[in-house]
Amino acid sequence: MESIGNWWLWAGFFATVLVMLAIDLFVIGGGKQHRVSFKEAASWSVVWVAVSMAFAGVLWWYLDGAMGREIANQKALEFVTGYLIEKSLAVDNVFVWLMLFSFFAIPLELQKRVLVFGVLGAIVLRTIMIFAGVWLIAQFHWLLYVFGAFLLLTGIKMWWFAEQEPDLAQNPLIKWIRRHMKVTEELHGERFFVSRQEGGKWVRYVTPLFLVLVLVEFSDVIFAVDSIPAIFAITTDPFIVLTSNVFAILGLRAMYFLLAGMADRFSLLKYGLALVLVFIGAKMLLIDLYKIPVGISLGVVAVIIGTSIVLSLRRTAGGHSGTKAIEDSGAK
Repeated sequence: MESIGNWWLWAGFFATVLVMLAIDLFVIGGGKQHRVSFKEAASWSVVWVAVSMAFAGVLWWYLDGAMGREIANQKALEFVTGYLIEKSLAVDNVFVWLMLFSFFAIPLELQKRVLVFGVLGAIVLRTIMIFAGVWLIAQFHWLLYVFGAFLLLTGIKMWWFAEQEPDLAQNPLIKWIRRHMKVTEELHGERFFVSRQEGGKWVRYVTPLFLVLVLVEFSDVIFAVDSIPAIFAITTDPFIVLTSNVFAILGLRAMYFLLAGMADRFSLLKYGLALVLVFIGAKMLLIDLYKIPVGISLGVVAVIIGTSIVLSLRRTAGGHSGTKAIEDSGAK
């Protein structure tokens, strides 16, 4: 499959990712059990977005000189559109993480280590899935229709069950782990495993933090199945698909801590994400009849996400948060 990626573009991309990962893992937050503040998360979220847009600018500059203005405009727009789609769909993943940490009562200072592994796992997983997807589409064009139908149905399902909260206590994966492994009732700092002496021998236990890690990685798999086909509606160039995906993921941990304290203010965002999936699914189903321009796709996705955020904030300001405050004060 044709791609703009040459050896030094790939090398530059991977070098940038390694530097950003080193900063994310060893600079942000400093020590181990660090509680990331809202200000810190907001600052780093801006940094990650700025770095991603700078990459888009450098890519445009190189392509403008090497392949012409038309190719440069097209590929840069594909990158920005793919980045926005992946970043938007990642918000739903963040909401799932919030639910998991809340259910297992994981304090903020212990969440960092789980999210580090979650982000690293997501990068490896999506890299494998993207190259596999690119190869499959190159061999079987009709898979685009399968992806389109899947995204369309997923969007409808997300809209229909937007208000429904899953029962984690009945989660089959958690049940399986509890049946096959010994799980402690309490946390042990950032440790995933602990050993206890029972009957004269040491027995290995997993901690609740390990259960959360397993579910975070599992949620990455589920959301990758949704988000990766979505970007194939924009481009099948493996360089654009992978770079936009990875740059969107790199800032995911900062975005999590940014949204951790105000997730309830975006009550309508899931409906917006559902509409995005429906739109992208329809775009893929129509790909051989009418190819919707990338610029229009970018505008539609931006309008849907922006509108759902504005309506969510208006809904919260209109009394939803006030009602919650009254209920909280009454409970006191």
